[in-house]
Amino acid sequence: MYTLFPAHGIGGAQDLPIPASYAITGSGIALAASFVILILAWRRPRLDASKGRRLPTWLAIALDSRWAEGAARTLGMIAFGYFVWALVAGPDLASNPVFGIVYVFVWVGLVPVSLLFGPAWKAISPLRTVYAGITALGGPALRGGLIPLPRFAGYWPATIGLFAFAWLELAAPNSTYITPIRGWFTVYVVTLVLGAVIFGERWFERADPFEAYSTLIGQLSPLGRDADGNRIWQWPLNHLDGLDASPSRVAVVAVLLGSTAYDSFSRSPTWARITQTTVIDATVLGTLVLLAFCVFVGVTFTAGTIATAVGPGLRRAQLPALFAHSVAPIIVGYVVAHYMTLLLEYGQQVLIQLSDPMLNGSNLLGTADWTPVYFLSSQPTTIAVIKVLAVVTGHVLGVIAAHDRAVKLLPRTHQVTGQLGLLVVMITYTVGGLYLLFSG
Repeated sequence: MYTLFPAHGIGGAQDLPIPASYAITGSGIALAASFVILILAWRRPRLDASKGRRLPTWLAIALDSRWAEGAARTLGMIAFGYFVWALVAGPDLASNPVFGIVYVFVWVGLVPVSLLFGPAWKAISPLRTVYAGITALGGPALRGGLIPLPRFAGYWPATIGLFAFAWLELAAPNSTYITPIRGWFTVYVVTLVLGAVIFGERWFERADPFEAYSTLIGQLSPLGRDADGNRIWQWPLNHLDGLDASPSRVAVVAVLLGSTAYDSFSRSPTWARITQTTVIDATVLGTLVLLAFCVFVGVTFTAGTIATAVGPGLRRAQLPALFAHSVAPIIVGYVVAHYMTLLLEYGQQVLIQLSDPMLNGSNLLGTADWTPVYFLSSQPTTIAVIKVLAVVTGHVLGVIAAHDRAVKLLPRTHQVTGQLGLLVVMITYTVGGLYLLFSG
């Protein structure tokens, strides 16, 4: 997507108000210092997913009403229909809004929307609406699926979908053309709808990459539910603590974090030298390196979490899943750092393009005459500071979430030493992430 998004929301080392080495070193020290402070001041579990303040009755009723659900479903179907029209009938040109819809509004915009409202994609998912229509026509026999979804499936289908999407954007040949996007979304629609008919509605939760992404980020929303299902306001880290532990969720966070790191690396001088000197096909090389980044995150995170003793009733193999929630704030930090300007500035251009998807001079939404305002690009120092703060804040929040979980799970004699492995991993992610961010 480099011809479409030449900067992809990333600034280089020239944007920094201080040398990159100072920023990276300082960030690593800040992360280590936060761990020491937590060890001294946070000695008992404090995070609880059931804690919060009840929403006003009228607001809770409104949010859970069939009217609200219907409005969300209608909005999702209208947007999906407009997208499909531009995807199928629109010209294969960079000014077709399809590219911006997919890579800006869905992939990046899903993060702030989910942070505010929770699992937003589940609420608006057009394919869930399509499936609801199929089951309405087919009767009760179709609603539970034809066969149960195997437990071992976990979130692996969604993980494969997330990797496929990252590959489409970052490593696929001809990714700046519309044909690969048509092919990807054809497979996406057929796989999800057919899978839901076979396995039931739960298939969307486990197989839709956008829903898995939105649900993970939505655990940091201030809108949650208590143990009785009542809507509550709560501190995001309390909400995050309630994320269900699944071994395959480690793969989800590994793909999300690893693909973002690869995105930065793929625009670095080092990658340019490698691609210019190697005899390996560029697509094959990009695919292998993208996979290597994702595997690196998964392997190092797993190693960092199991490097400890465990108490009775708990196995080391369970720890990666139990600590996977702590990576969610890190992912959000990297999304802000990498894609902030892409969403806020290029997103304006996408809104303009949406009024004329057929490129025939139309102004269907009344936005065709708008002029983008590139307000962030004129403030490189501000952008650089926001990037550093986003990455560091995400890691600090991740350390807090991991520390609280360690205090709950690990034997008292290992609550400090048991976290050292994961701390080293998080410092590695911080240093490596900032290095890649500034070298892009």
